[in-house]
Parts: sequence; structure tokens; C-alpha cells
Amino acid sequence: MIENRQYRIRKSELDGFQSLPEAVDRITGKNVLRWYVSEVTKAEIVFEATTWSERMDMDTVPGATRYHPGKSAVLSLVPTGIGCRIGGFAGDAAPITNLLASTADYLITNPNSVNASNFIGLNRANIVYSDGCSLDFFAQGLVNLHLPYANRIGLIIEKSDNRTLDIVYNVVNAVRAVHGANITDIIVTDQSIGGRCIENKSGVFVGTVDNPHVLLEACEKLVRNGVNAIALTSSIQDLPLSAYVKHFEGEYPNPVGGVEAVISYLTTTRFRVPSAHAPILNQDELEVRNSIVDARGAAEHASASGLACILIGLQKAPQISPPANFREADVLHWNNVLAVVTPASCLGGIPVIYALRNGVPVIAVEENHTILDVNKLNCDLADVIEVRNYAEAAGIILALKSGLNLESISRPFETLRHSSAREFVVLSAVLSHL
Repeated sequence: MIENRQYRIRKSELDGFQSLPEAVDRITGKNVLRWYVSEVTKAEIVFEATTWSERMDMDTVPGATRYHPGKSAVLSLVPTGIGCRIGGFAGDAAPITNLLASTADYLITNPNSVNASNFIGLNRANIVYSDGCSLDFFAQGLVNLHLPYANRIGLIIEKSDNRTLDIVYNVVNAVRAVHGANITDIIVTDQSIGGRCIENKSGVFVGTVDNPHVLLEACEKLVRNGVNAIALTSSIQDLPLSAYVKHFEGEYPNPVGGVEAVISYLTTTRFRVPSAHAPILNQDELEVRNSIVDARGAAEHASASGLACILIGLQKAPQISPPANFREADVLHWNNVLAVVTPASCLGGIPVIYALRNGVPVIAVEENHTILDVNKLNCDLADVIEVRNYAEAAGIILALKSGLNLESISRPFETLRHSSAREFVVLSAVLSHL
């Protein structure tokens, strides 16, 4: 059983904001698929968690201490379901993702940043497309990201009518023919998977799954057949159409993203392979006020299915638990991460908290507003670097990469003096006022 619940913890019970992960484990007492801080008050921290009641194999082997000198990586986060002004629609964070990718050897990001149904913003070869669950493990130092030459992709399609299956198979064949993706195994389920939208008290969209056994049994067959990346496509139920209309008008979070995250977290946590979910058919009968929707969501509105982008993205998605005979093109360790970039109002996720624990600079982008208010001030996070936009973030990354003290590239700039010189300056200031 999958459950979504909100929890509260008093700040006085914590040894600082960065001690929150241990408190989450203690309070939930369950197998937590994903969690995030949704609100911070003067006295409390509120977090929302998705838990899975059945036992899961949580035997993640800590990543080997393989650090590769001279290689830099940036982790750019655009969380789903929280109404990101940039990236909360359909691949509209692709331009800033590609901008940040120009600053380092690798730019690691979650699928939400670049997924856009028939389109995907992987313009640069150094963008590492990794599901949120793998990124959480990576940020905790539990795994490395093993970059493949290519993955063998399996696809799970929820039970559907022939018209829908025709659309899906045409998408699959197009990705095989145009992008050269190795999609080897396809399973059409006999029953509904039953993914459902849920809006949490905070307004963040999450979700649940009615029949997780249908999903997991299909995944097990694919893995047994040798697949090492899993794409999932299904219908999303309980979709609030009025909210979806507002989303396409640029006024509301994407209702679908949260349940998609739950499905991929469940898959990757259990089977240790990269995974991603896409709607089997995009909504085409919404009563939008203008048939030309907000540009940020236009890719979804222009596509019959959301599937193509995840098949393309999974083609080179990194492995977190590769077999002995795995041929890797490269490998990234958490120590390779130069900085983490995130919207300024959602600093309560696992990657950000662990980055702060480990002294990795966190760059918070103010222009990327969300519905949350978990920011530097509320969380008392003095070390977070706040910038106005992603262009400034790119400049900060380049400065960090060059070893420049950030104080040296802004003004005013402090002048250091020895004690006698300081006394002379104070005396001169006093005399000037006589």
C-alpha cells in the first residue's frame, strides 16, 4: 500500500536543518519512497512523505570511493509537482539546463527538466538524465552514477485499447528509427496499474498506485530478460481537469508529475535500474480559454503521447548498480559535484540537504518561483548562495570552477589591513569630523 502523509517536527528536536533525514526515518518508521519539506515556520518543519507498506530490498551498497580528479559535474534540480516557474511545464527548463551544461564536464539533472513529450531538451552530450530516486541515492553518497554507452530499454504499457496501443507502438518505432534507441522488450499489462493524482495539504501534487503488484511483476519480467532501463506509460486517474486547464494557462502546478515520480521511485528503489514514467495519452479535450496554450506547456499540447522523451532520455541514463560485465563510458562520484543548483524556495529536498552537509555549494535561483516557501532565511541556511537567475548561476559555477573567491567578483570588496593601519584609519575618520 502506498500512503501520502504530512508530518510535523519541532525545530527544537533537531540539531539544525541538516539533521532532518534522520528525523524523517525516525518519525515515519516506514519504507519511505520520497519526501520533501513543504513548509517551515518559526517553531516547526513540515515535511510530506510517500511511504510503501511492503518490505523492499533496501540493501543499497555504498558507492566505491572512486573520485576522478579534474572532472567537474553540476547537479541541477527542477522538482516536479510544485509549480516551478521554469521547468514546471513541459521541458521548459531545457534552455537553462543546456546553459548550465556549458559550465562543467557534466550536467546532471532530473527528467522533469527536459522531458517534453515528442520533444526533449538534451541538446548537449554532457547532460546526464537521471531519475529522482537515483539522484537521492547519489546525493547521499550511496551510489556512483555509471554512464553507459547505451542502455537496453524495456517498456511497460498499461492495459489499453487498440487505438491507444497503435499510438504507443508508433512512438516506440519512431524513437528506434530516428534516435537509434535499443528498445528490446515490451509488456502490455493484463490489468490497470491505477496511478492516481493526489494534491497534498501544501498544494504539492503527489500520487498513489492502486495495483503496484501489476507494475512490479512486469518490471521483474523485464529485468529477468536482461533489460537495464525501464520506461513506464499509463493513464493517470483522478486528474483534476480544471486544475489541468489552469496548468496549461500557466497558473497551476502540473497535476501529473507527482504520481509519475512515485511510480519511478517505486521502480528504481526495488530494481536498482533507471526508470521514468510518461502519460500514455496526453489530454486533448481540455476546455482551455485559448487553443494556443502557454508556451511552456505547448510541447505536451502538441503531442499525442508523453512517451517519446523518456525513451530517448533513458537511452543513456546512468546505472546505480551495474553488473560485473557492464561497459561504462564514464563514472561520476558525489565528490565530482561542483555545485547544486535549485529553485530558491524549495531547499528541503534530499540532494540539497546532503550537499550542505558535505560542503557542496548550493546555488538558489530566485526567479524560479514555486508554490513553496522553503528558502534560505526560513531554514537558517547561511551557506546557500542566492542568485537572481540562471545566467548568474552559470557565472557563479564558472567562478567556483576557476577557484575564485566569490567575494572578489562583487562589490563592495573588503580591504584587509594590519592593526596599526586600522588604528590610523579610525583616527583619520575621527579627525575628519572635528
